[in-house]
Amino acid sequence: MKTITERFLSALEHQLAGIALNNEPATALYKASVLICKKAMNKLKRYMATFAFESTRDEVVFFKTVKPQFYSMYIYFVNLYNFSVQRPVGSKEIQESYVRMHLSGIQTFFDLNRAFYAYYRAGMTQLDAAYYTRGGFDVHAELEDFEEDELFSTSHDYKLSKIIANERFQEFLELELLKLGASPETILLPFRRMNWTGSQSDAVELIYALKAQGAVNHGNVDIAELVTLWEYIFQCELKEVYHKILDITRRKKHIPVFLSKLSNALLHWVDEKMAM
Repeated sequence: MKTITERFLSALEHQLAGIALNNEPATALYKASVLICKKAMNKLKRYMATFAFESTRDEVVFFKTVKPQFYSMYIYFVNLYNFSVQRPVGSKEIQESYVRMHLSGIQTFFDLNRAFYAYYRAGMTQLDAAYYTRGGFDVHAELEDFEEDELFSTSHDYKLSKIIANERFQEFLELELLKLGASPETILLPFRRMNWTGSQSDAVELIYALKAQGAVNHGNVDIAELVTLWEYIFQCELKEVYHKILDITRRKKHIPVFLSKLSNALLHWVDEKMAM
């Protein structure tokens, strides 16, 4: 099972990364991402319909770890699509109010699910058999949000997926506040501002490399989010990001020019330090 589901997840992430390269409005990108996630979920569901778990532990692993990876991405992009479609046109104050309304909704969700959220954040396992195996109790009496297919769902795998998606959506919304010039609830940079002194292409190459390597949030971050955070930290507006990455991929001899420079610079620095 592990090899197959990892292959499914890798294919999903590759497809989502490909969509991010399209120079289309955000709403169109989010809609396309939702459809791709939905297809991946259906593919996973069809595969698992023919699969028999060998143990309770295997079942827990699937519904606690594997399925939420797919389902949370689907929920996340649905959130982004709805946020984009319903976003009002108006002043910064109106925009900020809209973003904060969504942040408030996420906080309400966390508050209503405080016990399970604490269980998840603390990495607890003692109730896993009840939460992540099928048929443990009357799920219909326990949940407001529940996927009706009991063969592909447990009492809490959807709720876990929603928590993961909402945490990611919360990060997106906080970045939106930064773009609007609003102050988030916490101080992100308790030090003086830094300016990016490399080229714009260098920045784009590094950002995509961080995404590809999974160096930020294990890869569970959009390029748009990384770009926004980069612009805020380094006070550098990155223009035509998608065109720049396409130009980078069209390089004939060597694609990662800036990354090679970084590697050479580090090796040179190490050699100098070792010689001292």
